[in-house]
Amino acid sequence: QEEVVESGGGLVQAGESLRLSCTTSGTVLWIYDMGWYRQVPGKERELVAVIHSSGTTNYLDSVKGRFTISRDNAGNTVYLQMNSLKPEDTGVYYCNVRFLIPSPPYQTTAYWGQGTRVTVSS
Repeated sequence: QEEVVESGGGLVQAGESLRLSCTTSGTVLWIYDMGWYRQVPGKERELVAVIHSSGTTNYLDSVKGRFTISRDNAGNTVYLQMNSLKPEDTGVYYCNVRFLIPSPPYQTTAYWGQGTRVTVSS
C-alpha cells in the first residue's frame, strides 16, 4: 500500500491563489500518472488536472488557463497551482497516483490521498 499525502488547502477569497501539494511514497519509476480530482456534495468526483509520466498534462475545461499541474524533479511530488480562484472551485481536492505494475498484463493500480478542502468565498 503506497502512501499519498496532500497538503495546501484552505479558505481564500475569489481571485486569490492556492497551491496544493501531494507526495507519494511509491517507486517513482513506476508512476504512470498523477492527478488532482475534486468533489462537492451531491456530485461525482471529477478530474481537475493530470500529469502523465511523459510530462503531458490535461485539464478540466473550467480550470484551463487558471490552474497548472507540475511535478518536482524527484518525481514523487505533484503540485496544483490554482490562480484566479472562483467560488465554484470550492470542494475537497484529492490526489490520485497511478502506478504501472511492471509485469504482464501491465495494468495500473491507483492510490488516493485523504483529501484537502478548498473553500473560495465570493
